[in-house]
Amino acid sequence: MKGFDPKWRDVPHFIIGITKEIWEDRRIGSLRQLYAPGLIVRSPASVVVDNSNVIAATMATLAEFPDRELPGEDVIWCEDPARTTDETDAFLSSHRLICWATHSGPGVYGAPTGRRLCYRILADCAIRSNAVYDEWLVRDQSAIVLQMGQDVRDWTRDLIAREGGPEACVKPMTPDTDVAGPYDGRGNDSEWGARLADILTRIMDADMQAIPQNYDRAANLHYPGGADVFGQAEADRFWMGLRAAFPDARFSIDHVIGCEDPMMPPRAALRWSLWGRHDGWGRFGRPTGAQVYVMGITHAEFGPFGPDGGPQIRNEFTLIDETAIWKQILLQTGQHE
Repeated sequence: MKGFDPKWRDVPHFIIGITKEIWEDRRIGSLRQLYAPGLIVRSPASVVVDNSNVIAATMATLAEFPDRELPGEDVIWCEDPARTTDETDAFLSSHRLICWATHSGPGVYGAPTGRRLCYRILADCAIRSNAVYDEWLVRDQSAIVLQMGQDVRDWTRDLIAREGGPEACVKPMTPDTDVAGPYDGRGNDSEWGARLADILTRIMDADMQAIPQNYDRAANLHYPGGADVFGQAEADRFWMGLRAAFPDARFSIDHVIGCEDPMMPPRAALRWSLWGRHDGWGRFGRPTGAQVYVMGITHAEFGPFGPDGGPQIRNEFTLIDETAIWKQILLQTGQHE
């Protein structure tokens, strides 16, 4: 890895290693080197600009969850030849973390509950010169809220109040609040990324036959709210419920990585979005007409047991931030009080 600290063997080692250094080894100040100046971290809940603000957010999270651990579950990655130079290599990664922590201090989640939490995070990063220089992240916020024993919509309504009300609260990320960053690529051209992109595009085009045709009957599925379910019917239930809520929203595939690594199945990472009105009954209840932006990340692993011997999805991990969606709905409909 030209231009990187020689202690890092490869991209997964770098991504998993710096995550541990920052969060578990408490080397928070290393963000000044490991995150490039001017870095933009986009999540459905907000857009954070510059590594100094990332440091502040990291410290606030650790004050609320002091025993937080983030072991890496997988890193799907590829080279980025368009941004590789004679001095340094450039790479793209989409990593999946398991996070466990105890809610021990006051913070964005309210007064400490003492609850022990476990949830996933998915994040896309562009990296070069031993640093992350652009990032997109989705945290399973509804899993956190549910494990604290709260209703997701009620918690989001309370968050708006705690942040100062509808005018002062932190605004969720939308195309109107997004900030353009230095990375504007689309990923790589792996057959596995193209396969996952085609499956999800068919689903979003209401071709639900894409699920029995492309999901293993024993597929392990991991969805928002900490849901761990199995089989084609559960895949249909999640994707149908999401698309039905936003039936005319514009669907966009924003980034695709596919890869094959030793001792790992073929796999792909997709970052995608929906942008449109909450005009249908579905995962978010009664239609409100609110204009909503949904940023999602999906990881999929492929296996060999399709009816014709071809590959099917054996494991899928999809995250959206349901609190950011409810926040947009509540703010626009006046239901925040």
